[in-house]
Amino acid sequence: MNYGMQISASGVLTSMYQQDVATNNLANLNTVGFKPEISRLIARDSARVEDGLAGLPSNSLLERLGAGVLVAPNRISFEQGPLISTPNDLDLAIQGDGFFVIRESTDVTGDRFRLSRDGRLTRDASGQLVRSADGLPVLDVQNRPIRLPAGSVFISADGTISQEGKVLAQLQVTQVPDTARLRKIGHGMFQAPADAMESRRTATGLVRQFNLESAAVDPVLATVQVTDAARNAERNFGMIQYHDRLIDRAINVLGRVA
Repeated sequence: MNYGMQISASGVLTSMYQQDVATNNLANLNTVGFKPEISRLIARDSARVEDGLAGLPSNSLLERLGAGVLVAPNRISFEQGPLISTPNDLDLAIQGDGFFVIRESTDVTGDRFRLSRDGRLTRDASGQLVRSADGLPVLDVQNRPIRLPAGSVFISADGTISQEGKVLAQLQVTQVPDTARLRKIGHGMFQAPADAMESRRTATGLVRQFNLESAAVDPVLATVQVTDAARNAERNFGMIQYHDRLIDRAINVLGRVA
């Protein structure tokens, strides 16, 4: 492939990916506890460096042109989303850092702990405190499911659940040492490596009853990112067409026998 086309093609592909990431953030604007992703790009090394062939001769001019761009792993923004009030006593938000701890019963690997900022909770048929979205149990500070009797409950800032002055349980609100190691696994949940979960600590964030955390997405910024990525893709498409015209001229004009 023409070298210029290859560089431009990498620009098209990475711009389209950035557009997808920004569009997904925008689509989750109303998702409770959603944390947006930030796409990143890195410059691609020249083929000689990338393939470890430093001893082979090369064209220094082409190497100075670069080899295009590659997509780097996304970064998750854990910025606080706005809190919105609700009338439900089992709607909870965390103000500050921290996550609710969920148990995923279908994971056969044994790594069943999940983290979430989605505080939409309810009782199931047996009185167990579960997530409204999928029925997964929310754990207490001793990694046990929580069962609540019927009736309204009061939940304090440290996650202690009480009813008519009697303490029933305490929600586990935890934080891992390095949030960069968390990865999204869908349904508003995050998974951390086993060593990160073992070294987790009590979070400093406060539990806010009768509240939910909105998505931490700036709609204006996300819209601008979608537009910018589309324009960048369009510019790179234009460069591909330009290189195509140059090749056509080289073949049909410069290479013509007089």
